[in-house]
Amino acid sequence: MIPDIFSAEWLYTASTWVLPVLLAVTLHEVAHGYVAALCGDPTARMLGRLSLNPLRHVDRMGTVILPGLLLLFKSPFLFGWAKPVPVDFRRLGSPRRDMVLVAAAGPASNLLMAAAAAFALAGVLNADLFSRDITRWLGLNFVNALQFNCLLAVFNMIPLPPLDGGRVAVGILPQALAAPLARLERFGMALLIGVVMLLPLIGSQLGVNLNVLSWLIGPPVQALSGGLLSLAGLR
Repeated sequence: MIPDIFSAEWLYTASTWVLPVLLAVTLHEVAHGYVAALCGDPTARMLGRLSLNPLRHVDRMGTVILPGLLLLFKSPFLFGWAKPVPVDFRRLGSPRRDMVLVAAAGPASNLLMAAAAAFALAGVLNADLFSRDITRWLGLNFVNALQFNCLLAVFNMIPLPPLDGGRVAVGILPQALAAPLARLERFGMALLIGVVMLLPLIGSQLGVNLNVLSWLIGPPVQALSGGLLSLAGLR
């Protein structure tokens, strides 16, 4: 049975995810482009991709369709991405070092947003400034922002190109290891899609839990979000 996308419950849930998702994926990409510009590559700036306007970064599948489907079918997690910011690594001052800085900037921005969400959540819960309904809606937005940004930060640091963690690994590993890892970039996304989408489907047919992604990133996401909540005084 297909869920009713016009139900009050679904619309309310969607309203608590729209801003967290748009901000997380937009600032992630802007961070890449901004650090690239600092390191000598103005490509993103020239193409208008340093804008905070989410419409400049929306990817039809990653920012709209996939998150919408996950919400529609009440997935236990929400995931998405924005249109990648173009970076010409040849224009960077020190290409190998700067590639690490540019790649790490995206997950770092998500960590900062997750921390900001945790402290904002504490502020909303501890202040008596809003009605109960508004406090609940704001609280859900901040909880979703915390979880989604932690998920993006951890997922993107998986050391497999074209993910940010793969590019960081290529930049810091010895050349003998970095070169073969870099060659995986052309197959990396197909491999990830297989792991994220196909293995769980195969596992469901076999009666086996093959959700490798949840095994791999679930514990660090929970630890990271829990640590930030503790830092904000909510645990």
